[in-house]
Amino acid sequence: MEQRQPNVDNCTESDPQGRVVLIQLVVYIPVLALGIPLNAVAFWVFCCKLKRWTETKVYMINLIVADSFLLFTLPFLLYFTKYKHPIDQLCLAIQNIYFTNMPMSIYIITVIAIDRYIAIKFPLKAKILRSPLKSASICGFLWITMIMYSNLYPILQSNWDGCCFRRQSVQPRYFSLFYSIGGYFIPLGIVIFCSVQVISCLKRKMATSPHETKLFQKAVHIVSVNLCVFAVCFSPFHISLLLRYAVEVAGAHSLLPGVTNYIKISACLANCNCCLDAFCYYFAAKEFPEFSSMFPKCIFMRSKMNQSEESQPSSD
Repeated sequence: MEQRQPNVDNCTESDPQGRVVLIQLVVYIPVLALGIPLNAVAFWVFCCKLKRWTETKVYMINLIVADSFLLFTLPFLLYFTKYKHPIDQLCLAIQNIYFTNMPMSIYIITVIAIDRYIAIKFPLKAKILRSPLKSASICGFLWITMIMYSNLYPILQSNWDGCCFRRQSVQPRYFSLFYSIGGYFIPLGIVIFCSVQVISCLKRKMATSPHETKLFQKAVHIVSVNLCVFAVCFSPFHISLLLRYAVEVAGAHSLLPGVTNYIKISACLANCNCCLDAFCYYFAAKEFPEFSSMFPKCIFMRSKMNQSEESQPSSD
């Protein structure tokens, strides 16, 4: 007869994670206090102040929406963790929103990195590959995919112990491995590659004009900050998921409570991204209108000049 694995997160137990709840309170209260007004202002700026629809504007608005929905779930997450709320319709609704918007933010940031890479590395092809309508279609596809995923998540992670946001089984879940690799580490590799290529290209193409050089330096700063925020916020959480999977495979069940606490603490850092993104919105709204109106034109003109020079017969 197979021995039943211990329940590491029993909903009826006295809460052994008071310090985790305290950390969540310390982190989420400032995140909510800053994130709600910052995202509201960012939404107003991109929708009302920036009149022209661009690919960046479409992606930024979708990222603001994803971050805002994630902010909406944080008070419920605090309540469910502290009071061990049972699984009911409210719990399922909040879980669906939560599990939709964190991966949605990751994928939108990844698509933004790809879009920048195409615009800067292939300026001539970018006129065909990029458009606000295509950006909106990509975001629509991502929303549909993530909503379907969030509805399948409770089925794929079926071993809940009757308590909201708590998992019962300590059996290895291959879905967690797939979620970490496909949902973060592959996007992280794409974001790093695109960001490094964009920064390298910008530095090579810096003009001799002080005005243009300053704009290129601002763009390098924006791309670098976005990459750092993305990696610092999301990496610890997804590394902790891989760690839990390794502990489950190794059968080291005595380590699971500590790993579970680490997951919850690193999730706090991951959720801070919905607040930190607002500062990236600020730089994008403040600096990119001037930069974006000049940069594609500069790159396009240089590309045309290079093509003309290459097509001219040699005078030798």
